[in-house]
Amino acid sequence: MSSPESPASGRRKVTVRRAPKYVPFLILGALLGFAVAAILAYAVPGNESYDAATVFGFFLVPCAAGGAVLGAVVALVLDRLSIRRAEHAVVEPVEDSVPETGTENGGAFDGGTGSGPRS
Repeated sequence: MSSPESPASGRRKVTVRRAPKYVPFLILGALLGFAVAAILAYAVPGNESYDAATVFGFFLVPCAAGGAVLGAVVALVLDRLSIRRAEHAVVEPVEDSVPETGTENGGAFDGGTGSGPRS
């Protein structure tokens, strides 16, 4: 029976690519939507019956949600582009190096468990 720590023998093909993280794109899109709502509320002259804070509240939710959706679309497009630019590589396992002579335990290697005597 093989132990779970033993590395698999042989070479394997792997795909290496840089994929975007979605959460930063969603947050950035929502922040841009927040800025658009502020511009719409405070820079554009509006109706006298509503103050600017009320207009900002009305525009905040749809603009932030639209910005988050736009950020998600940008992340999806970048993810698809990263699939096209993916590179293939061949990897092979490397065994852990074992010290030739141990400094503790009279030269005996304890397998990395740290159960040897400490000074």
